[in-house]
Amino acid sequence: MPGQPGGTPIEGTPSEDGPSEGRPCWVDGRFADPAAAQRFYGDVLDWTFVERPVESGGGARAYADGRAVADLVPPPPGQAGQSAWCLYFASPDAAATARRIRAAGGRVLTGPAETGRLGTVLLAADPGGVPFGVRQSGTAAGVERRRGPDGFSWAEVYTRDPAASDAFFTAVFPYGVRRMEDGGLDFKVFDLDGEPVLGRLAMTDEFPPGLPPYIGVYFTVRDCDAAVATTLERGGRTVFGPLDSPFGRFAALIDPHGAAFAVLDPAEAAGELAALPEPG
Repeated sequence: MPGQPGGTPIEGTPSEDGPSEGRPCWVDGRFADPAAAQRFYGDVLDWTFVERPVESGGGARAYADGRAVADLVPPPPGQAGQSAWCLYFASPDAAATARRIRAAGGRVLTGPAETGRLGTVLLAADPGGVPFGVRQSGTAAGVERRRGPDGFSWAEVYTRDPAASDAFFTAVFPYGVRRMEDGGLDFKVFDLDGEPVLGRLAMTDEFPPGLPPYIGVYFTVRDCDAAVATTLERGGRTVFGPLDSPFGRFAALIDPHGAAFAVLDPAEAAGELAALPEPG
């Protein structure tokens, strides 16, 4: 269920202080065959690509209308595994964020490590195994295309342990939290200064039993049904949807490489969503 895909776009080069702590700031996909992934996402999302230098890890940077959207890269040497998208959250101090991750019961998988223009980066997982990244701003721009067609628009934590995820993410980042009413789903929204930046959905039987918890990254599309049809034609599959929501028509998908992602057409909004107070 996509939450409010709003907020201030992350445009151009970061400011001296970078994006506010806890705000999604970058996304990358790690694929054993980045070239095949480029062909798939070029068809589904109309992305164009510029090859990344080998010394930066190779792969390619994806662009929508000339604005950076994501990196599609090979896994680091010795870390080949399931292809997946990873969402990165901004931090003014990656080392301090790493300490909070451990204190809240999560795991730091790699880093914090200096990565040149991308700044200091770490990869981590919440107590239920939801993977994510943290980025302390370098000189490279973050997501330059938000909310516009084919750009990053929203993200949600899909978890089989919602209580643990709620406690973890609000301990690591300065989030407020709102419970949302939507047909009985266990769905919440995390806010920064009253602005929604991340959703959290408890995984139900609609999710395949073998699918691990993850952060579903949403990309805006001009036509949700057409994006789903192209995904299926190119060897992907649906997790659920297309479905109508107050924020647009959306679908959760898995690409031919096994990486989960989602698409949202905000022009096809339907219905209303009410915020409920958290239990005392």
